[in-house]
Amino acid sequence: MTRHARNLRLGLLVAFTMIAFAANSVLNRYAVAGQGMAPLTFATLRVAAGAAVLLALSGPRRCFAATGGRLRARLAGAATLATYMIGFSWAYLALDAGLGALILFGCVQLGMFGWALWRGARIGPARWAGSAVALAGLVLLLWPSGAVTVPLLPALAMIAAGLGWAGYTLLGQGARDPRATSAANFTLCLPVVAAALWASGGIGALGTPAVAAALVSGGLTSGLGYALWYRLLPRLATTTAATAQLSVPLIAVAGGAVLLSEPLTLRLGVSAVLVLGGIALSFRR
Repeated sequence: MTRHARNLRLGLLVAFTMIAFAANSVLNRYAVAGQGMAPLTFATLRVAAGAAVLLALSGPRRCFAATGGRLRARLAGAATLATYMIGFSWAYLALDAGLGALILFGCVQLGMFGWALWRGARIGPARWAGSAVALAGLVLLLWPSGAVTVPLLPALAMIAAGLGWAGYTLLGQGARDPRATSAANFTLCLPVVAAALWASGGIGALGTPAVAAALVSGGLTSGLGYALWYRLLPRLATTTAATAQLSVPLIAVAGGAVLLSEPLTLRLGVSAVLVLGGIALSFRR
């Protein structure tokens, strides 16, 4: 295989992975808001399907090895993953797919920036400027404006989900076997999400389309999507991997508009440009 063919194949696999990540927002919004499934039911089915796929890919023995001796780290990973799953699913009761993805992605980047700052990392001018622009985009998006407002509680839930995913990402940076570590985290996360579902007292509608959306989100776009991403990361420069993820909210916006008939507003467009442009600026050397 020629170098050009290898690069083309790599680019196609990266594009497929970004579509898978964005599909989680569309599938969640469709099942919860469109089909009446309870958010925590969706989250539980998603985690269960993801755990099953990741365990099948890594094997129970590797999963146990990833947990053994590092139980505290795995419990922290499960807790941050549960925060992401619960907040993400609940927020889509009211947020459009693209809007939720934009809030999520902006908060993930700001959370990781804040952690680096807390740890004493040296922050260059471009990173400061980029984070300020991204924050301005989120403020514009969330600021009440006449009849056009973003629901407060769902937005807070998605902010919590973004911070949870940022924590989950930071905890997994040093994993020796990312796939097995993810399998362990998903497995430990499942009882937490299931307990939250039990405490909520309702599972909502369990129609075939909603259940299928949850299982596809967990097994395909989360389980296989994460496994493929971990496989691709060693072949990508850090800046390339970071820049590729800037496409996720835009794909989610497009998917929500085409598949769910969600409106495209000027305010959303300006906010997207500010958030994604600020993040892109922060990755400039």
